[in-house]
Amino acid sequence: MTPPVRLRLWTVLPLFAAGALAAVLLAPTVGSTPISLARAFDRAVPWAENVDAQIFFVARLPRVLAAALVGAALAASGVVLQALLRNPLATPFTLGVSSGAALGAMLVIAAGLDMGTLGLSSVPLASFAGSLVATAIVYWLARSQRRGLSTNVLLLAGVTLNSFFSALILFVQYLADLTQAFRTVRWLMGDLDVGGYGAIVAALPLMVLSFATFAVLARSLNLLSLGADAAAARGVDVVRAERLAFLSASLATGAAVSLAGPIGFIGIIVPHLVRLLVGADHRVVLPASACFGAAFLIGCDLVARTALAPLEIPVGIVTAMIGGPFFLWQLVRHS
Repeated sequence: MTPPVRLRLWTVLPLFAAGALAAVLLAPTVGSTPISLARAFDRAVPWAENVDAQIFFVARLPRVLAAALVGAALAASGVVLQALLRNPLATPFTLGVSSGAALGAMLVIAAGLDMGTLGLSSVPLASFAGSLVATAIVYWLARSQRRGLSTNVLLLAGVTLNSFFSALILFVQYLADLTQAFRTVRWLMGDLDVGGYGAIVAALPLMVLSFATFAVLARSLNLLSLGADAAAARGVDVVRAERLAFLSASLATGAAVSLAGPIGFIGIIVPHLVRLLVGADHRVVLPASACFGAAFLIGCDLVARTALAPLEIPVGIVTAMIGGPFFLWQLVRHS
């Protein structure tokens, strides 16, 4: 890492990390019901009588932590996929991983199989399994074209699979009864009401593995953005880098969707905003996007649960209302 990049990394990253940390610490204190932090952390008050502690630790803190993980995972995955596909409009949902995850969750909900397994609901487990199936299909189709990954086939296969799975989701909803159909619609809107720490702990190892891979790939992504031939000429193992980029981004996306449902636009809004602020070097953009994505989704969820309190808006609606116009602006800007 050259001295200017190292200096920029150690100058910029603490600022983004501080913003994410501030969001994590402050968001649980805000809500339709005011709480006292002193009382919430007062061990002298019995837990059963400490409403402030219950609101802080049970209702709000898990939700904020889930928002931080999901926002960081989707933002970082967006950076990686935009570099891999060399497409500024690529998102974590472009390759069909989210629709596969959604189909898995829909099948469990519609079949009435939402049962607990090892302390976890079967919905996130089925969702993650669906994301793995989608990842395997897209990877097999793209890999079968040549020794490495064909980014054109990767993109086309992902878009086609996304449409196919979306049709199956609609079919499942059509067959479901009214109660199940309502649950599926609410899940598809994105929901961070995780109701505990179990789902977060289950998703955390997958996300840590993905983030570690992103860190290893950061320099290679700079060169992959120039094209496979240019990257190979500069000593990058293109086949290995493409496979790791696709699989790690898909793994992070699958874990994020299984935790909170398909929350759109984070993967396109955040990377572009961060690039405007810190430049295009992925060694800086990746960690900065993860921090900014965490803070951004925490902020969106704060709006979702307070704007119309006591009514709660699905957070996916908030991100779509912000991301839709931004996506159109990017489309026009790059056309």
